Amino acid sequence: MQLVLLGGSISRASVMTESRDNENSLIRRVASFARKCLFGILSVGPIPNHIAFIMDGNRRYAKKNNLEEGAGHKLGFTALMSMLRYCYELNVKYVTIYAFSIDNFKRRPEEVQSLMELIREKIEGLIKEESIVNQYGVRVHFVGDLKLLDESVRLAAKRAMVATSKNSKAVLSICIAYTSTNEIMNAVKQSCEEKWEEHKKLGSCGTTNGLIDYAEKVGRKGNNFIGLSDIERHLYTRVTPPPDILVRTSGETRLSNFLLWQSASSLLYSPSVLWPEIGLRHLVWAILNFQRNHSYFEKKRKQV
Repeated sequence: MQLVLLGGSISRASVMTESRDNENSLIRRVASFARKCLFGILSVGPIPNHIAFIMDGNRRYAKKNNLEEGAGHKLGFTALMSMLRYCYELNVKYVTIYAFSIDNFKRRPEEVQSLMELIREKIEGLIKEESIVNQYGVRVHFVGDLKLLDESVRLAAKRAMVATSKNSKAVLSICIAYTSTNEIMNAVKQSCEEKWEEHKKLGSCGTTNGLIDYAEKVGRKGNNFIGLSDIERHLYTRVTPPPDILVRTSGETRLSNFLLWQSASSLLYSPSVLWPEIGLRHLVWAILNFQRNHSYFEKKRKQV
């Protein structure tokens, strides 16, 4: 009798679970259909080619909700996956995220190590066939001074770049061990080295007259050997155009050393929500602001 009752209990539980799964599946389908309708309306206007995110507020979210350390970053990753899905459904070609600043290495060693392990885990998830980057044909590009990373994280990043190298519908740039000043400094250094190598090939090393001769040969005047195009060619972010929209959560209006060179003509949107709280409405509002000011930003961009 107990076995019969137990069997009946299992059957009822199974039916209830199946019912909940069907209900959740229906809700997801309805939500997906509603998004398609909304995105269809938004697509009547200009859609940004590139959106960048400063994912600010993960630690504050955990503290605000009395969560254990690290829980905010895990919830922040869930919010990131939602934002990426929305962007790719809207046909945004480029998305850049600020995952880990060089300055973040100054935090407690235990926190840095925990973040490195979480980052490695999430990077390895990008390689899986069912991952969002493979669903939408996204090539992953890691941006920053990667030699500063733990070897396990650095190798995971390389594997992800190789595994997604044939994806061609969109590009996800992950800024890790990154600051804009480090990027610019590296670009200037590489530009100088490149010009010096050109200078040596022309056989005019070692004299002031030689430098002047070199400048004339490469079509430049005086000692102005390095131009904007030289710097931009050596930036970590050279695979992406400047962002149309730069979103920073938690209401902060600082760029915090992120894409300083690239964001001269970008729309800055700073919703007051913490990063794990960001939702579709915030992305829609950012795009509406972009569309309303599109002609102005296009004009400013042409002047740069």
